[in-house]
Amino acid sequence: MGEEKTVKRNYKATLFAMIFKDKKELLALYNAVNGTEYDDPELLEINTLENAIYISMQNDVSFIIDSRLSLYEHQSTCNPNLPLRYLFYVSDLYAGMIEKRKLYGKKALRIPTPRFLIFYNGKDKCPERQVLKLSDLYAIKEEELSLELKAVMLNINPGCNPAIKDACKTLRDYSEYTARVRKYAKEMPLEDAVERAITECIQEGILAEFLSQNRAEAKKMSIFECDEEEIMRQIREDGYEEGEAAGRSIGRQQGEIIGRQQGEIIGRQQGEVIGMERLNRLIQLLAKENRLDDIVKASEDPEYQKQLMEEFSV
Repeated sequence: MGEEKTVKRNYKATLFAMIFKDKKELLALYNAVNGTEYDDPELLEINTLENAIYISMQNDVSFIIDSRLSLYEHQSTCNPNLPLRYLFYVSDLYAGMIEKRKLYGKKALRIPTPRFLIFYNGKDKCPERQVLKLSDLYAIKEEELSLELKAVMLNINPGCNPAIKDACKTLRDYSEYTARVRKYAKEMPLEDAVERAITECIQEGILAEFLSQNRAEAKKMSIFECDEEEIMRQIREDGYEEGEAAGRSIGRQQGEIIGRQQGEIIGRQQGEVIGMERLNRLIQLLAKENRLDDIVKASEDPEYQKQLMEEFSV
């Protein structure tokens, strides 16, 4: 088990990114979501950002084909900040494509048209398809936007988006494999659950070639991703508790003016937002420094969590 802990601390890739870094698999996924029929994987120009790390995760997959820039992300949690992360990613990608001096020329540049996709297979219920917008994060809402970015989130859990998964067997297999890991993890230790899922899937022809060739690495990655998902859930629950406590305090003060009951409701909502913002900021800072062990400890020890907040001035 000691070896697994080391892997958790250092891993940045995701199983999704590892599977679809193969050009043949990536082209099949692109065709499935776009209804195209490209058959030459060499048409793809992969330009994934290897060193762009946000919230303990690098940009999963990005590539150009036919003057279109596609950025794909896998998510096991609902994250409304993904459009902002995508803005960071695409800015870096465009900066790498364009010579700086050309930005000041008279000739209009031509840049690949971007499309942002999120493949979601988390535990929370989500629609089959939804659009996340950068403008949803703006502090001030305006009718005319100077900047917008839209990211389409596709739910790939079993039973969702069957047409896309029928068109891309590897995506369907990935969905089935992760669903089995999650199911078995409820019945046995996580390491045993991952081992059982891998063995069954190989026997049944589900991601069989990939899992057979990359068994050890896939196992470590699956354990890490499941652990990280649980850690984030625990920390967010702690954030709600902290926010509720802060809300009671704020609510008591406001209650003198607008009534105690209504004041506590408003205060609790404000406190939850404050608590979640502080915890999310702390998670981001710790993740950027590869301090996953501290994230785990903070989720279990409120006092240590407070120490970390003081350390980072959160």
